[in-house]
Amino acid sequence: MNLAGMQRAGKPGYPWLVFLHGFSGDSREWQEVGESLEDYPRLYLDLPGHGGSAGNSISGFAEMSDLLTTTLLSYNILNYWLVGYSLGGRIAMFHACQQPKGLSGIVVEGGHPGLQDARAMRLASDRRWAKRFCTEPLADVFADWYQQPVFASLTDAQRVELVALRSQNNGANLAAMLEATSLAVQPDLRAALNALSVPFHYLYGERDEKFAAIAAELNATRHVIPHAGHNAHRENPGAVASSLVQILRLRNKDTL
Repeated sequence: MNLAGMQRAGKPGYPWLVFLHGFSGDSREWQEVGESLEDYPRLYLDLPGHGGSAGNSISGFAEMSDLLTTTLLSYNILNYWLVGYSLGGRIAMFHACQQPKGLSGIVVEGGHPGLQDARAMRLASDRRWAKRFCTEPLADVFADWYQQPVFASLTDAQRVELVALRSQNNGANLAAMLEATSLAVQPDLRAALNALSVPFHYLYGERDEKFAAIAAELNATRHVIPHAGHNAHRENPGAVASSLVQILRLRNKDTL
C-alpha cells in the first residue's frame, strides 16, 4: 500500500518537490508554502498513521524509506527534492542517507539527525506519550504536548489552534507511528549526512534555540527563518517559501 498524497502539476523539466509533514500533521501542512512554488510539480504526502495514510503502519525507518521509494515510483517521480519538517525532516534525512536514485537534494526544517546518547530515556518518554495518545482524549494530550520546551515560542492562541487541529487525528495510529519513528530507534545520521552527494539545506526558526544548535553541528547550508520558532513554515510561511525559492533557483539554474 502506497502513501496517500495530493499532487500539483508544474512545468516540464522541473524536479518534483515532495513535502513531508511533522508528527500529527498531514498533507495540508506544507501547502501554503508549496503553492507559491507553482513552477515545480509538487507532491504533499500523508505519512503512516496520518490523514489519508492513517491505515498504513511501519516498523521503523528502513520500512518508511522503502515505502517512500515505492510511493514515488507509483507517481513516476524520478527527479525530486525532499522537503520535510520535524518528523518529516528525519525521514528525509534517513532516506537521503540510503542514496536513492533520483534524489536531487533535501531541505530539512527542524529535524533531528539522531541521538548520540540518552536513548533509553527518550524511549521511555515516547512510550509514555504513546500510551497517553492511546488512552486519553487527544485534546488533553496535545494541550500538554505543546507545553514542551521546543514549542516555547508559541503564543497561547497558537497552542489552542494547534490543539484543535491535531485533535482530529486517531490516537492509536499516532501512537504506533510515534514508537516506530522514535528518536530512540533512529540511527545517528551525522556521519552519513556529511557524506551526502546531494545538496543538504537546513532551515530553523530564529527563536528555536535547540535546533539552531543542532544545525550548527551539521554539514548543511543553514537558513534562519525570522520571527519563527520550531514550526517555522507555519509561523512564517512567506520566509520559508522565499528560502526554498532561493535554494531551488541556485541548484536548478544550470539544469532547467
